[in-house]
Amino acid sequence: MAFSIATINVNGIRAAVRRGMLGWLEANQPDLIAIQEVRAPSGMIESLLGDGWHVAHDESSVKGRAGVAIASRTPLVSSAAAVGDDRFLGSGRWIEAAIDTPDGRGLTAVSTYVHTGQADDPARMEEKHAFLSAGVQRLADLAATGRHVLAMGDLNVAHRQVDIKNWKGNVGKAGYLPEEQAHLDRLFDGHGFTDLGRHFGGDGPGPYTWWSWRGKAYDNDAGWRIDYQISSPDLTALAKDAVVHRAPTYAERWSDHAPLVVTFDL
Repeated sequence: MAFSIATINVNGIRAAVRRGMLGWLEANQPDLIAIQEVRAPSGMIESLLGDGWHVAHDESSVKGRAGVAIASRTPLVSSAAAVGDDRFLGSGRWIEAAIDTPDGRGLTAVSTYVHTGQADDPARMEEKHAFLSAGVQRLADLAATGRHVLAMGDLNVAHRQVDIKNWKGNVGKAGYLPEEQAHLDRLFDGHGFTDLGRHFGGDGPGPYTWWSWRGKAYDNDAGWRIDYQISSPDLTALAKDAVVHRAPTYAERWSDHAPLVVTFDL
């Protein structure tokens, strides 16, 4: 059975709804959505999305910041917000939710938002590295249970040169540091997970998922590929395609990110 899963950094769900998010949901009918940068209190997601959604939400303790959620048409079996140690509690950066699947294995879906970081700020980069490391370990632990695992979200890391248009101008800057990319290498090469966006997207460059609101970045497709769907090995075999839903024009965007949608045979 075709099962459609989307990930999208909404850049504030209330603003995204005002700009047209609900029309996109109606037109594309995803079965499950991973949402980042919700920036809204718990309970508001359901009222904004409407009936028929089961929601798990990790709200940031800082009002108006971060926040991640999973909204599913299928009832959630369980959910959890903890990753790593207590330092990330209340950060609004990690939520995982489990649903049942027809093959009996079940799916644990993760929505995560990794902060941008700043190359000349050691404290911010240490926090980013610690979060990425904890996330990789958590995903490996989840996969070891035998469940299907799908990690989704805005990782704020361009994995390779083909994942960023202006790569030369970003050498040495956060989001394109070899130390950041190494966390993804460990997840892919060390634990067997698959970057579905690249798996189905070809050799590149792109397809990009984020473009600045400013200037002509969108019109010139000067973007970054920083939004991911990353699958455990057995789930990779069930993936059929991955599509970036880039709006036809700048005016039709409802976020500075585009949804990444993967269809699975679940």
